[in-house]
Amino acid sequence: MASRLLDPATVSFVSVATLWEMAIKTRLGKLDPGMPLEDISGHLEEFGVTILSIEPSHVLTAADPEPATRDPFDRLLLAQCQVEGLKLATVDRALAHHHLALKA
Repeated sequence: MASRLLDPATVSFVSVATLWEMAIKTRLGKLDPGMPLEDISGHLEEFGVTILSIEPSHVLTAADPEPATRDPFDRLLLAQCQVEGLKLATVDRALAHHHLALKA
């Protein structure tokens, strides 16, 4: 999966939901991002990563039973992939076998 993500031809997105979850986990002491949170989006953009906003269609799709997970952030990420026609790059074992997950 890493080689696919590092390929310059690959268009990559990071959801605002991911940044939000990182902020929460950092505040709770469960994550050390290695840099100030306010610098993360700038670094992602330097690497050509597009920040994906949360749209009403994403939220409404996340309410459907299809994103089969109870974690609200995972549900939103899966909904964004579904609406935008994207694949989810994840190391989360709970999501790795989802049909929207990027296969290694």
